[in-house]
Order: sequence, then C-alpha cells, then structure tokens
Amino acid sequence: QVQLVESGGGLVQAGDSLRLSCTASRSFNRYGMGWFRRTPGKERAFVAAITWSTSSANYADSVKGRFTISRDVAKNTLYLQMNSLKPEDTAIYYCAALVQIGSGYMYWGQGTQVTVSS
Repeated sequence: QVQLVESGGGLVQAGDSLRLSCTASRSFNRYGMGWFRRTPGKERAFVAAITWSTSSANYADSVKGRFTISRDVAKNTLYLQMNSLKPEDTAIYYCAALVQIGSGYMYWGQGTQVTVSS
C-alpha cells in the first residue's frame, strides 16, 4: 500500500500564491499523478495531471495559466504551484496516483484545505 500525504494548504487572500506538496510513503511505479479538488456540495473535480516519466502536464481550463503541476522524482513528491488565487479556488485539494493508464487513480491522499478570501 502507498500512502500519499498532502501539505501546504492554508488561508490566503485573493491574488496570493500557495504551493501544495504531495509525498508518497515509498517509491512505486506510476504512470502519472494528479491533483483534484472538492467543494461542499460538488463532485470532486480534476485540476491538473502530470506524466511521471516525461513531466508532460495538462490542466483544467479554470486553472490554466495560474497553476503549475510539477514533480521531483528523487524526492518522490508532487507539487502544485497555485498563483493568482481566487475565492472560487477554495476547496479541499487531493493528490492521486495513476499506476497505469486506463486503470484509474489508485492511491489518494487525505486532502488539504485551501481557503481563498476575497
């Protein structure tokens, strides 16, 4: 089993930046990793994903140009740099690991709260 632990959430003002981290409990083979977020009363939504071997990334339209996903293979850590934060970015952010393409995200973290005040 792999545990994913997110960190870096907090309360910020609109326009501020935050960097989220997601560290795995051990090394493991994976195709990619992603960030998702959930707000009360809504389904969990895709934010960004990265292919672990190539660092090729894709983003939800709502965060494109403001958020950057990256990874540090040596540290076994995934990041989400969030700039120009908006109140609508307020959510619990989760990281997840895609072990192989087509299989769905297998491992999930517990989430970290991001709150953006206006």
